[in-house]
Amino acid sequence: MTDFREDQLSCDDFLGGRLRLFQPLTGYRAGVDPVFLAASVPARPGQTVLELGCGAGAAILCLGRRVSGLDLTGIELQPPYAALARRNSDLNTIPLDIVEGDISAIPAALRQRQFDHVIANPPYYRPGAHSSASDAGRAMALGEGTPLAAWVDAAARRLIHRGYLHMIVKADRLPDLLTACDSRLGSIEVLPLVPRAGRAAELMILRARKGGKAAFRLHHGLVLHEGTQHPGDRDHYVPEISRVQREAAALPWPEVR
Repeated sequence: MTDFREDQLSCDDFLGGRLRLFQPLTGYRAGVDPVFLAASVPARPGQTVLELGCGAGAAILCLGRRVSGLDLTGIELQPPYAALARRNSDLNTIPLDIVEGDISAIPAALRQRQFDHVIANPPYYRPGAHSSASDAGRAMALGEGTPLAAWVDAAARRLIHRGYLHMIVKADRLPDLLTACDSRLGSIEVLPLVPRAGRAAELMILRARKGGKAAFRLHHGLVLHEGTQHPGDRDHYVPEISRVQREAAALPWPEVR
C-alpha cells in the first residue's frame, strides 16, 4: 500500500475547527467515535498516552488538543495512515511519536515503555460479520484481523500500575471486550452512547484501571443527537456533529477508585 496522493485526501475540521485532519476520501474516515474516545480520558499535563491503531491520528490528536503537555505515542500497522498521522501532528503542532508496527508484535523500543493511559478504537466487526469494504485500508480498519483479546492484552502490558485503558466498541462487542479484560484490569466502567432518546445504545466506551479493585459500573447513556429524527441533509448534519464534538469534552465519568 502506497502513501495517499493529494487528490485522494480531504482536510476536515474536528472539535469545532480547533483541530484539522487530513483523511483519505475513500479509505477509513474518522467520525465522532474518536472524538468521544479522546474526551473520555482523564489525562493531565505531563502524563504519557499510547493509542493502539491510531490511524490518521484523530483520537490521540483530539486528546492532545484538549489537554496540553501530554507525551503522545501512536502505533499504526498501515504505513499510509501512519504517514498521515505524522502530517496531522505537524499540521496541528501537537507533538506525536508514531511507531509503525503490529499490536500483536509490539516493536522492541515500544515494549520498553509504559504509559499512564492507553486508548484504542479497535475494528468493530468480527471476521465475516460484515461486507468487506472495497478499499483495503478501510477494510482493515473496520474488520477484525487481530482478536479483541490481543488489543486488551497489548494495552494491559503497556499500562503502568493504576493506569487507565479506554476503548470504544460497538454495543454487540461489549461482551467480548468484558471477557477479554483479565485479572490485570479492574474498576471497569461502561458508558453507553445513545444515538437519540428512546433508542438503543450503538457504541460503548469502556474504562478499566490496571490494578483497580472497584466494582463494575454501568452508567446512564449519553444521548448524542437531539430530536426524534434526522432530516438527512448535510446542512442539518454538520451543526449536529459540531454540537456533539463540543459536548464531548465533558463526558459524565465520575471519579474512579
